[in-house]
Amino acid sequence: MKKVQGGRLRRWLRRLLWLPVIFVVVSVLQVATLRVVDPPFSSFMAIRQMQAWARGDMGFGIHYAWRDLDRIAPSLPVALVAAEDQRFAEHFGFDLDAIQKAERANARGRKIRGGSTISQQLAKNLFLWSGRSYVRKGIEAWYTLLIEAMWPKQRIIEVYANVVEFGDGVYGAQAAAVRFFGKDASRLTPSECARLAAVLPAPKRYSVTRPGPYVARRARAIERQMRMIGGRGYLQRLD
Repeated sequence: MKKVQGGRLRRWLRRLLWLPVIFVVVSVLQVATLRVVDPPFSSFMAIRQMQAWARGDMGFGIHYAWRDLDRIAPSLPVALVAAEDQRFAEHFGFDLDAIQKAERANARGRKIRGGSTISQQLAKNLFLWSGRSYVRKGIEAWYTLLIEAMWPKQRIIEVYANVVEFGDGVYGAQAAAVRFFGKDASRLTPSECARLAAVLPAPKRYSVTRPGPYVARRARAIERQMRMIGGRGYLQRLD
């Protein structure tokens, strides 16, 4: 009996040892596939829909429609960079300076945003779930490295602009443009793009259509930053 139990234990241990290998292979295949295939949904979209169903909200629906980067107003990806990650063109997925500044500020008791880059946020939104556990942060870092290694910068900002949440259940440039401004994503103005970026990273707390003083101020600041980083010409740096 002991030999049988010992054999079963060894088999389970061997299977457990294969789990990291399986995870690496699956994650590499995921990222490689989405370099050329436009994602039909993200992890955040799926989780949000399941949460609505779980509480009995059968009328809730995800609003999402993919648009290639050349069919999105150039001001929107520039606004996202200006608002979220101004060193996007230079870093390798992690902005070490921003992380250190956030850590110093948090140590002094000042509550500020962390140093997450667009690549990190994309990794989380596309593949993972929200939360602050070390396990999730570790998996996020792995996916971030894969994305940066396997995708060009233009692909990263293209996918991010399509899956980021701009309102409750409203994901991506096209859905947001139609829902909030009644127009196609290609026709968004710079000020509208700045307002969309201004509600991040709390689109359920702040409103694009009814911007309060904070969103209005932040949108104006983002427009200034958009000009400072080169406006539409910024995208050429990502080629």
